[in-house]
Amino acid sequence: MLTDQIDLYLGLGSNSGDRKAGLHRALEMLDSALGTHYDAVSDFIETEPWGFESPDLFLNAVARYVLDVPRGTDVSRLAHSILDKCKAIEREMGRTGSPEYDDSGHRIYRSRIIDIDILLLGDFRIDEDDLKIPHPLMQERDFVMIPLRQILNGHI
Repeated sequence: MLTDQIDLYLGLGSNSGDRKAGLHRALEMLDSALGTHYDAVSDFIETEPWGFESPDLFLNAVARYVLDVPRGTDVSRLAHSILDKCKAIEREMGRTGSPEYDDSGHRIYRSRIIDIDILLLGDFRIDEDDLKIPHPLMQERDFVMIPLRQILNGHI
């Protein structure tokens, strides 16, 4: 079977509990769920909460996975499968609740034990109600762009 390799970039963050152990545990669980070990992981960087106030700082990182994908794979279906795996890991690690929005439709952010976001999936673009790739807010977030650039520029 012919396959293509697709780079998957995931953003990870935690500001509750043992943040470092939480990120390591999430990476182990992602390795298992994706069936491969990450190819690269950035430094863990400490950052202020984004979009809400909290005395608890975040620990953030980006991981790259190189996926062997059969040619002809429906990329939207693949992306949703990855999203489902990320959300299952978040739940298994203790994250509760669903995204909340204020009256004007803006997302309400809260402290969390783990957050896993799909940032990039190769050069594919997905714009669906429940999934947008590239992640639409990543350019606004230093806690994403600093570790992402670290990997992209080979500084790991």
